[in-house]
Amino acid sequence: MKGLQNNSLWSAVSSFHPKFMILIVISACILFAFIVSAYRANVPSSVGVASIAQASTGYPVKVFFSRFPESVTTNFSAVYPVERVSPTIAVGTFALQLLLAGPTLSERQAGYFTELNTMLNGPSQCSAPLPVGGPDFTLALNKKGPVTQTGTATVKFCRSVISPGIGADARITAEINATLKQFTNIKKVVILTMDGHCFGNLSGKDLCLK
Repeated sequence: MKGLQNNSLWSAVSSFHPKFMILIVISACILFAFIVSAYRANVPSSVGVASIAQASTGYPVKVFFSRFPESVTTNFSAVYPVERVSPTIAVGTFALQLLLAGPTLSERQAGYFTELNTMLNGPSQCSAPLPVGGPDFTLALNKKGPVTQTGTATVKFCRSVISPGIGADARITAEINATLKQFTNIKKVVILTMDGHCFGNLSGKDLCLK
């Protein structure tokens, strides 16, 4: 009788054993799938946070302004840097845009200034294919005017320039030169008017392109 009971018990356990193993396997598969899904969901999130942190840090640049009275009474070419942060890797273009925008209120109160933002007039000639708008200037790296020249950057205004005199021309030239030459890949700067002539060149011989 006792043997019969033992055999019955073993038969019961044996009949449930395959079902129990299947349940364990299914549970393990579900757990594995959940872990993999959670990992994949977290990877893009981490990458996104890293990208935002880098973009918010940006790229430190300097913008060189003239300063009163030194740049007016002592040396037209005297320029002084202020710190800025560029959100884009196109640091040269961004630094020139900030030069054109001018100093902050506190910087103006400290004597910093630029005449560049008052010398450009009329519509941009670089608006194509749009009929209006367009940048105030273009910046071409490794170019001396239309000619390829490593280490030379060419700034060409897209709007007409009305200059009050040679002092302003010298200050603008010094500001642009210093702002661009802070970057190690720029050794020389050429500044052209909207018509492609050398900015501030009274000789009319376009010596900056020679």
